[in-house]
Amino acid sequence: MKTPIDRAIVKQEITSAGLESVGLASIRELNRIVNNIEAATGERFIRMEMGVPGLEPPKIAVDAEIEALKKGVGSKYPPFDGVPELKQEISRFVKNFIDIAIDPVSCFPTVGSMQGCYLAMMCTTRRTKGKDRLLFIDPGFPVNKLQAKVLGVPYDHFDVYEFRGEKLESKLESYLEKGDVAALMYSNPNNPAWICFTDQELEIIGTLATKYDCIVMEDLAYFGMDFRKDYSQPAQPPFIPSVAKYTDNYILLISSSKSFSLAGQRIGMTAIPEKLFTSTADNLKDWFGSSKFGYAYIFGAMYAVSSGVSHSNQYGLCGLLKAVNDGQYNFVDSVKEYGDRAAVMKRLFVENGFQIVYDMDEGEKIADGFYFTISFPGFTGVELVEELLYYGISAISLTTTGSDRHEGLRACVSLTGQDRFQELENRVAQFERDHPQGSDFKLIGS
Repeated sequence: MKTPIDRAIVKQEITSAGLESVGLASIRELNRIVNNIEAATGERFIRMEMGVPGLEPPKIAVDAEIEALKKGVGSKYPPFDGVPELKQEISRFVKNFIDIAIDPVSCFPTVGSMQGCYLAMMCTTRRTKGKDRLLFIDPGFPVNKLQAKVLGVPYDHFDVYEFRGEKLESKLESYLEKGDVAALMYSNPNNPAWICFTDQELEIIGTLATKYDCIVMEDLAYFGMDFRKDYSQPAQPPFIPSVAKYTDNYILLISSSKSFSLAGQRIGMTAIPEKLFTSTADNLKDWFGSSKFGYAYIFGAMYAVSSGVSHSNQYGLCGLLKAVNDGQYNFVDSVKEYGDRAAVMKRLFVENGFQIVYDMDEGEKIADGFYFTISFPGFTGVELVEELLYYGISAISLTTTGSDRHEGLRACVSLTGQDRFQELENRVAQFERDHPQGSDFKLIGS
């Protein structure tokens, strides 16, 4: 059977990678394999394995960073909790779009939201004696569990899809009532399922976080990108849903990679409410030299890990945030292209025998956004990862995300522009022809 990509080369690169299963490969491992296949064959893949932006960075941010470099900031160490102008704009941004007031003192940049997650895990799990466990509300970003492992932090996780709405309360409390959960984490909108928590669910999470003194790490990597509502206007409803409305036990982790197309600059934002930032705890001093949470966070953890984000980069983000806060730049309109791509790509897969795995969002169809999930009858997700490689399509297995739906894959739309839609349609159509449903077909790679 002839496939779009030479089967022998695909098999050779999979074997050379030395993995137990390519279907269980990490995002970066699969990325490397596909790069090697493309180099060996000269054929371009439909790249859906990595959640990397596919749009140009805003000129406002580029110009602001260039201007800062011209002024000589590249020769000076930055304050590692952020330059004052940026801290002020982060605070304004949170107020304008979430409608939550957080003092600029406890707003600061991190080396990508990834570092923000790492610091949050480090400080929350070392905050209170006897509370050192993380709880991941899955499916989720696989690397966050790697971060926990690197820190030596134990964790639990559960797939939330069957526990939406009121059912979330008893499920979540079954973990928190044990008393050892220091923090819980989720992404909203969700990576990879693109489900979005409702205000009811966020209130449940916030109420239980307060009851059990657990810190919520709210990963807002796709800030404002639930395109079913217009979250683009500063200081005007609707505001972006957040657990911050329902508890003081939270840390907001905001990425600039997707919403602002600044992935290469590695700058994210963290915002911590005053009550948590100024609180004390009995386990912090042994680790960070201070029992004060905010002081331990900045002068203990952040100082030790990076000493801050590059100086000029802070001014670049500051310039962009100021334009957004002043209503001069609509960051949501700038990334709606992702939703448009998802609508077409989902249709092409479904029309050719695939199914959407996480298809509903509390009685409403999943939004079109940065990710969607797919399956094909007769395959597990692990098998489907490999099988699609022979057709020049790459995606990761949901198994690696903590999902209970092991038949599925996560697909990212960011690197597939309209110019590749016809090619995608041709490849998935051939895939369906080569794998007629109900037949006793043999996997090509076996």
